Amino acid sequence: MANRMVRVNSLVHRELSDILHTEFQTESVGITLTEVDVAPDLRTARVFYSVIGDESKAQEAARLFRKVKGRLRFLLGNRITLKYMPNFTYHHDTSFQRGSSIVELMESLDDHPERNDTRE
Repeated sequence: MANRMVRVNSLVHRELSDILHTEFQTESVGITLTEVDVAPDLRTARVFYSVIGDESKAQEAARLFRKVKGRLRFLLGNRITLKYMPNFTYHHDTSFQRGSSIVELMESLDDHPERNDTRE
């Protein structure tokens, strides 16, 4: 069963991303779908997205998803056949930004050699 859900998640992710970037080209610039998690009963799905830019870009993306939610679901239903077409909820994924800030912090520590421990 778990293998099936991995394939369903991958298929929905791929198709939703393609629909988003072909049907809504101008609005979806800078939006990347990072993960799709479809429930085992296929009734609901969580879509995680990241945005290039600041918080205002993330708010614009959230508005876009609220506006085109039904259209995305309809177009996805035309492309794939599932027992139930899930209801999608969209969540801003900030993991890339957190990871980037951690890398920057680590690099700033490397820039200060006087702070390195010189025990023998």
